[in-house]
Amino acid sequence: MNNPPLDFSQVKTYSIKDRKSLGSKDAFASVWKKGGRLPDFLASLPAILAGNDIKAVIQAIALAARKKKQVCFAMGGHVIKTGMNPIIIDLMEKEILTMISMNGSGIIHDLEVAYTGSTSEDVAATLKDGSFGMAKETSALLNQAIKNADKQSIGLGRAVGEMILAENLPHKHLSLNAAGARLDIPVTVHVAIGTDIIHMHPDFDAGACGAASHRDFKLFAAQVAGLEKGIFINAGSAVILPEVFLKAVTLARNLGACLDAFTTVNLDFIRHYRPMTNVVNRPTLGKGKGYAIVGHHEILIPLIAAGVIESL
Repeated sequence: MNNPPLDFSQVKTYSIKDRKSLGSKDAFASVWKKGGRLPDFLASLPAILAGNDIKAVIQAIALAARKKKQVCFAMGGHVIKTGMNPIIIDLMEKEILTMISMNGSGIIHDLEVAYTGSTSEDVAATLKDGSFGMAKETSALLNQAIKNADKQSIGLGRAVGEMILAENLPHKHLSLNAAGARLDIPVTVHVAIGTDIIHMHPDFDAGACGAASHRDFKLFAAQVAGLEKGIFINAGSAVILPEVFLKAVTLARNLGACLDAFTTVNLDFIRHYRPMTNVVNRPTLGKGKGYAIVGHHEILIPLIAAGVIESL
């Protein structure tokens, strides 16, 4: 059927002055003035979308730290590879961060930084000849820490930290796990068997590793149970930490903990399903608040840390 062209002559209009608009000049960015300070920069950001969110996140972390509430920082190994350890350790020493959590790759990169001052091998170059992941010192030291955890019935993060300190590794001051042991701040490690290079070595004890990681899960859940009015940050873990966090939240609520009003933050350079669902959205339904800020760790984490320190 051939319909006649639509007649636009009767279209209804209204005045733009009567319309509610989502963008306003009052929220626009301010121009930078030479010689300004960090608070001036943050204040100059637009009060729109992520410009608003990053300021809200900074203020939420600062408020939680000021009131001695939990500020938990969970992460993937990429955070370590991008050089964030000094920033995170400084926040631990300033008693801003109350728990550090990482997946299994975290202890590998953290140990290698403490041992040699470098990490992150060229996988493409070593995979072709089967030498990828075969560094003997990384495996020997971490698998010894796993055995120590089993003997002492302690968590994996604490065992790695104590081992780095006991071995007096050259760059121990750059280790998150060592900082946790030194400052008595929980560092929990959540391992998926088969995902990490040390699992390929003959001295790997899967049973001891699983038991140590499970102890860390219990410790993680205990910290999450005290998260009311606090902050949970997930940086760069697309699957493991979001899943662990969701289980810890339901465990805490099942056992009677009050978890109604807390803030979650996801930081990554792309948005993934599980962090958005299991960190930002589901756990904060009701009185909580979730933020997702897209960007590179090596820019976002120092910026947020500096903003928090200035706020305090």
